[in-house]
Amino acid sequence: MTKRLIATLAAALGFLIVSAPVLAHHGNAEFNTEKTVTVKGTVTEWFWANPHCFLKFDEQTEAGEVRHWVVETSNPPDMINNGWSKYSLKPGDQVTVTMHQVKDTKKPIGRVVKVAFADGKVLGTGGGGNTVSGTSKSEGYDKQ
Repeated sequence: MTKRLIATLAAALGFLIVSAPVLAHHGNAEFNTEKTVTVKGTVTEWFWANPHCFLKFDEQTEAGEVRHWVVETSNPPDMINNGWSKYSLKPGDQVTVTMHQVKDTKKPIGRVVKVAFADGKVLGTGGGGNTVSGTSKSEGYDKQ
């Protein structure tokens, strides 16, 4: 083999080694992507930053308790392409969030599919995928 071919193969191998962790970062393993969950709540914070934007909101449970949710979206450029901005949400906004919840339903964590506002406006993330209609409230929450 020539030195040039060896160098090319070494570079390709190096690229593959470095790329694997990047792809692993965007896995769906922790989320139940087969089902959506829809939760009504009040926005407490909208965090607009790379590599992901985050929405924090509070749900009033049927038992009268407050459940603090943290849900992720995509990065700002993707969100802009879907009609979002850093001004899309503000504390106090009443929202209905449809998401893929983590598989451990005791944790109020998810990935946003869409957010509906009280005035009927809806912002989506393009992350609906192959979902089946979910419940109208969060499920499996055990106070710990």
